[in-house]
Amino acid sequence: MSALRSLPLLSVPDSWPLPVVAALAMAALAGLDLLGAVAAKEWAERGSVVALAGGVACFVVLFWVYASSLRYAELAVVTMGWIVLLQIGILVVDRLHFGTTLPTGKLVAVVIALAAQAYLLLGPSGS
Repeated sequence: MSALRSLPLLSVPDSWPLPVVAALAMAALAGLDLLGAVAAKEWAERGSVVALAGGVACFVVLFWVYASSLRYAELAVVTMGWIVLLQIGILVVDRLHFGTTLPTGKLVAVVIALAAQAYLLLGPSGS
C-alpha cells in the first residue's frame, strides 16, 4: 500500500488561470468517463475482454484525474461541469455510434435539463 501513497497527483503550472484548469479537468473527466461507458457497452454486448480492461483502466485514470483536479478547483464546480459535458457526449455517441434517436419531447427535456445545469455551474453564486 505504500506504493499507492506515493502515487503523485497531477500538477499544473501556477501561471495557469483557475478557470482553465477547471475546464481542462472537466473535459478530461468527461472524456475518460465517456470512453469507459463505451467500453462497458462493448463489453456488455460483445463480451470483449479488451473492452473490459480498457474500461477499468479508464475509470482508474478518471479517479486519479478527479483527485488531482480537486487540488485546484471546487468539488461542486468540477463535478457539475464533468456531468454536463458527459451528458452531451453520451447523447452524441449514442446518436452517431449506436444509432439511437430521441423523440422531440425528450430532446426538449434534455436541453432544459442541460440549461439548468449550466446555470448552476456558470450562474451567479450567493454571497
